[in-house]
Amino acid sequence: MAMQLTSSRISVDDLSEAQEAYHARGWTDGLPVVPPTDDAVTACLEWAMLPPDHLIGIEPVRARAITAEKAAVNAVMAGCLPPHFPVVVTALTALLQPEFGLHGPTASTGGCALLLIVNGPIRHELAMDATFSVLGGADRSRAVIARAVRLVLANVLDVKPGGIDRSTLGHPGKLGYCIAEDEEATGWVSLGDQRLGTAPAERGQLSSVTAVASMAPRQVMNEWTTDPTELCETLAAEIRANQLNYSIWPGNYVVVLPPQLRTHFDAAGWTKDDIAACVYERARVRRGDWAAVGKGAVVKDRAERSYPALESPDDLLIVGAGGPAGGFAAVIPPWLGTRSHAATVAVGACVDCEIS
Repeated sequence: MAMQLTSSRISVDDLSEAQEAYHARGWTDGLPVVPPTDDAVTACLEWAMLPPDHLIGIEPVRARAITAEKAAVNAVMAGCLPPHFPVVVTALTALLQPEFGLHGPTASTGGCALLLIVNGPIRHELAMDATFSVLGGADRSRAVIARAVRLVLANVLDVKPGGIDRSTLGHPGKLGYCIAEDEEATGWVSLGDQRLGTAPAERGQLSSVTAVASMAPRQVMNEWTTDPTELCETLAAEIRANQLNYSIWPGNYVVVLPPQLRTHFDAAGWTKDDIAACVYERARVRRGDWAAVGKGAVVKDRAERSYPALESPDDLLIVGAGGPAGGFAAVIPPWLGTRSHAATVAVGACVDCEIS
């Protein structure tokens, strides 16, 4: 029995007319789209084994529902093939978790973007690259998955610049913010397995997506030491700078560590937990420090009050990824402290699908 799609149709004579029709209706992000034909949308739904009316979730502030059909339509427009669609559904499920608080990050003047971090075997199935320019030019899979999520937000939830999206500046991550972890190049536990609490015998077998409301990456470099504590201080210094220049409140910072720096931690026998504990102790500022960056008016009588960047070491999300050479790392700050918490969902899992 054929799937019964309920989305409205438009008829066009050729691909060029389709592009103009979608642009004229405000259904695109400024880039060309793939026309979402019945066959293409149905193929995505069949691959994910979801009926068109399957409810992925409801954005609670404005009670907007995201169905599998609407997600598939936008995924096709973004350039997704059927194998990409389960990751799109998983990413949307993560964004709709209560702890993520989707409305805040998508409506704020602060201008964050929605970072997606992919773990597990699906990275290889979709040929995701976690090495060179991992935060820059994306491979096909990461590019279309990130774009699909962006189009769903725009076309289903009306998250468009000047509309729901009130970003003063935004940042390039809004065009696509999806990375994969280079799990095989390190003995560390993957971010997905860490956050899902995967048993040791099952690590590396479960695919997942972690969503984080994130600002733009801040690249750091330290090629002058192999001491893991000193490397952590470099990371913590960048986090402290963000606390002073942007937001003093704690949240889910992401640290992306390429191979050259990872080798120093590995040589010292440090795990992700060791790194997180070290950064947690060092990444904190005094309220009085704000006076040095032009914010003295808010110091008042609380100059000695200390503000940690992380509520606990577990709030630091460490991802092994990046090209092989160079003592670089990236610190990705959170949107606005604890108003949005990272959410991790396993691919194929139905986590409270009908969120009320």
